[in-house]
This record gives sequence, C-alpha cells and structure tokens, in this order.
Amino acid sequence: MFQLEKEIKELIISALTLEDIGPDDIDASSPLFVEGLGLDSIDALELGLALQKRYGVSMSADSEETRKHFRSVSALAAFIASSRKN
Repeated sequence: MFQLEKEIKELIISALTLEDIGPDDIDASSPLFVEGLGLDSIDALELGLALQKRYGVSMSADSEETRKHFRSVSALAAFIASSRKN
C-alpha cells in the first residue's frame, strides 16, 4: 500500500502542478481539502480525471462515497486497491 500511496502523491503533484512540494511533504492520512493539502473543487475534478486515466477508476462527481475516497491519500489508495480486486 505504501507504494500506491507514493504513486498517488506523485500524481497529485503532477496533475495539479504543485510547486515546491514533494511526495514526502504530503501526509497520507491528512485531509486533501480545506485543511491539510488545501485542495478545492477544481483540484478534485482534475485529480479525479488523472486517477481515472492512470488507474481506470471511475467516481460519481457529487456523491458522498466519492467524498470519502477523496478524504486523504490513504483513502484514495484503499479505494484504488479495492477497485483493482474487482
């Protein structure tokens, strides 16, 4: 799971062109939105597209389940890992 979390952190950085931040600067359990990394709804759309392209996962744009997956890098990794098993 650690490797998947690292990949997701790198994807976040590249997809959102975050400058002056590296994968080690992102805490896998910290919130991605508001607090923590401080992403917004536009970032969520861009990140969702990047995740779909890279991992083939699909998420509903405005569902409570999607919000749970986007809570942290760890939550995204768990979602992607479970999607791969299906």
